[in-house]
Amino acid sequence: MDDADSLYEILTEGDELTIVCHNNPDPDCLASAFALGRIAAAAGIDERRILYSGDISHQQNRAFVNLLEIDLQPFEVETVQDRPAGSLLAFVDHSIPGANNRVPEGIRLDIVIDHHPAEGIDARFVDHREELGAAATILAEYVRELDVELDSVLATALLFAIRRETLNFLRGATRAEYDAAGYLHDHADRELLRKLSTPSVTGKTLDAIATAIRNRETSSSVLISHVGRTTERDALPQAADYLATLEGVETVIVFGIVGDSIHFSARSPDPRIHVGNVLKAAFEDVGSAGGHHDMAGGEIPLGIFAEYTTDDEQLLGIVEQVITVRLTAELGLSEDTEE
Repeated sequence: MDDADSLYEILTEGDELTIVCHNNPDPDCLASAFALGRIAAAAGIDERRILYSGDISHQQNRAFVNLLEIDLQPFEVETVQDRPAGSLLAFVDHSIPGANNRVPEGIRLDIVIDHHPAEGIDARFVDHREELGAAATILAEYVRELDVELDSVLATALLFAIRRETLNFLRGATRAEYDAAGYLHDHADRELLRKLSTPSVTGKTLDAIATAIRNRETSSSVLISHVGRTTERDALPQAADYLATLEGVETVIVFGIVGDSIHFSARSPDPRIHVGNVLKAAFEDVGSAGGHHDMAGGEIPLGIFAEYTTDDEQLLGIVEQVITVRLTAELGLSEDTEE
């Protein structure tokens, strides 16, 4: 029995399905959850819910949810604890309770579908393919193999997610992404794809990117910068993407304070540097971090800097110093930098 059939068989055993997105879900996670819900409906599950925690702050993510009318509900831990028989719990685009999600460690999972590096995944059904560029690729494969109805909304969601996750097939794309895109293309809504690809940008996001540009420091081909304090968490990956286009730069790491945490976003096409491993090694003792060799992220609770939180300027200075020292040491860089 192949993966699609095994997944479908588990779904036919359930009366309800709860799909938990990772914190601050992106289009790949949202589209995968949306598609899994459609597959569950085809398997006879009438009660389905998609839960998320954190924020949907990136303008593309907000447009994605609004234009596709994806029904999301805020995460509540009671929903996943002490579930009755027949209640299935699924993760898409992440895989471990407590890692980039608010699900308590030790919670029993029924379904995990993911493409991010991870170890120790435990669920009744696991499809974990690190070699793929997007989780949505896996779900598109299931929709096709199970002959689930593919309307324009579902096709558009999956196609946009694959394009966004792979930066229009320039990052991590495999033959599977191209095959999935070919299958989805004729069913997708071209006008809706255009709207999703060109959402408006908030002034706060632009300000955060401008701050990262001003604060940039480089050593060799590595650029490290920060956005200070911002409410726009998704400005960090946008700043990292922009700074990665700077001539002579191969690796970019951007950090900033969002709420009560320090967030990171990293980009690196340099084959000599695995930024997921860099962030994990630098910060796993104080937070959670990791990802792919060319794209990674992380989060550190501000609790470790609690004594400085009464003075924002002092806090920013201390955070910048500590983070930069850790990154410089892990990357083996000289302390001499240039703007």
